Amino acid sequence: MNLSLTEDQGLIADTARELLESRSATAGARAMDGDPAGHSTALWKEMADLGWTGLAFPEEHGGVGGDFLDVCLLFEQLGYAQVPSPLLASVACCGMPVARFGTSGQRERWLGAISGGEIVTAAPLPWDRPGDGPVAARDGDGFVVSGTATFVPYAASAEHILVVAHLDGGPHAFWVDASSVTLHPLGAVGVDRPCDVELPDVYVPAEAALGADAAGAISLFGAAATCAEMVGAAQRVLDMTVGYAGEREQFGRPVGSFQAVQHHCANMSIDVLGSRFIAYEAIWLLSVNRDATQEVSMAKAWVSEAYERVCALGHQVHGAIGFTQEHDLHLFTRHAMAASLSYGDGDLHFDALADRLNLP
Repeated sequence: MNLSLTEDQGLIADTARELLESRSATAGARAMDGDPAGHSTALWKEMADLGWTGLAFPEEHGGVGGDFLDVCLLFEQLGYAQVPSPLLASVACCGMPVARFGTSGQRERWLGAISGGEIVTAAPLPWDRPGDGPVAARDGDGFVVSGTATFVPYAASAEHILVVAHLDGGPHAFWVDASSVTLHPLGAVGVDRPCDVELPDVYVPAEAALGADAAGAISLFGAAATCAEMVGAAQRVLDMTVGYAGEREQFGRPVGSFQAVQHHCANMSIDVLGSRFIAYEAIWLLSVNRDATQEVSMAKAWVSEAYERVCALGHQVHGAIGFTQEHDLHLFTRHAMAASLSYGDGDLHFDALADRLNLP
């Protein structure tokens, strides 16, 4: 396995970083604070025009012909710039399960819509309470979905929601029109404007229903994509901290010259590099359509905790300034808290690994 980027992938990452850096003042987490949508609609249109929304999908469905690894490079740069966007929810959580497990008609319908810039989001079962969540019942040729899906990101911006509901003793995924649900916005530490989505006996036609494989793939692709986002954000915290340590002086010398600070920066660098390797191993396996269940759990467990450690050490080096509203470091700390809980926290994935490996 070679995790080096190709020339095209390097161009994708460099172009994304340059664009997002130039838009961060108007589309970043600080700029979007208090905005009901939680993301820049102007930037979203620009992303769609650039082909970001279709990067991972085949050309016959309106995409660019890339793969999941390619689009994860965009998620990494969104994390680095702290630019909130429904791109991850639309492409990774909704588009990839349809691309892998949808029928030909479903791929044509949904991949074309996502590639064209339609905002969609996904509502997996709650990872800490998998027995809860919406339920579905058969109704003629279709289904009726009822109940409440919790913590659905960018639900207020989405035109459709891919809801996971219990059917016949197992989870299945159903496309639900967002106009048929009731949203209850939540006050959360993250920037993705989550809502509880109430489904009042919503009818879903048979062609809008996906099977159990697609339902499981939502969290699998979502967790891997979130790892890429956290890697980018952790890299930015490291860059900010090293830059600050070289500029901030104490006792007539930069604080970066003190051994204790150097140790902090070295430990941060180890965590960032390790996170990048373990995340992209899982992402690569998903890109080539191999079983990556174990690797995704390994990555999500490790990267979630490593990102939080990087932020904690970043605060140690920055001192008081890092805790102020005016400094950007607290934006990453908030993001680390939210991202570490998305699609299962470290404890959940460590337990899943133990079960998979038959460990006591």
